Amino acid sequence: MGEAIFPRWIDKARPLLGAGLVLAPVYLVAVAYYGGSPRTTTVGYMPQQSIPFSHALHAGELGIDCRYCHTTVETAAHAAIPSTATCMNCHEQIGATAESLRPLRESAATGEPIRWIRVHDLPDFVFFDHSAHVARGVSCVSCHGRVDRMEEVYHVETLSMSWCLDCHRNPEPHLRPLDQVTVLDWVPTEDPEVLGARLRPDLNIDPSTDCSTCHR
Repeated sequence: MGEAIFPRWIDKARPLLGAGLVLAPVYLVAVAYYGGSPRTTTVGYMPQQSIPFSHALHAGELGIDCRYCHTTVETAAHAAIPSTATCMNCHEQIGATAESLRPLRESAATGEPIRWIRVHDLPDFVFFDHSAHVARGVSCVSCHGRVDRMEEVYHVETLSMSWCLDCHRNPEPHLRPLDQVTVLDWVPTEDPEVLGARLRPDLNIDPSTDCSTCHR
């Protein structure tokens, strides 16, 4: 017999190579599934808050404007969470003894803030300016969905980089008149693309796709 061309350990490795060829596609599919799952993108994430605040009641049925609670959304990068004093403007009279509002009353009495759990939490390496969007005709609905229909707010969109870039490259469908930005049930009377194309020059919309826009 002639001398073997390949070392003997290759014969021993053949089963492992075969298993690798079978398992590698399974692994790649699992990684792709996990990467796009709600657990990873946080779509569907709905934490239980310390107070059962219903956006469907407040923003929907009662029609309270988003800006009453999120006071800085038009002027700052961060959309402020309402203070206890803001809540007590109504709840000193409405539901003043409700058991569900006990944490609110305790906060008002002690000065300790309510521990709200953030639903939409971008990574620290991402810069997002609410005012730059809201003041240019991008509605709350585009990112947060119809919160006026939600008993508890949950994550609707992925807020991924590709999702943001899709909007920056084609913002027209997301644009609306400035006086309708916080009107969550507003429906355009014409094709959103046509309306957006008309609003875009008036609102001076020219979104950047440069990395430094969001990664500073």
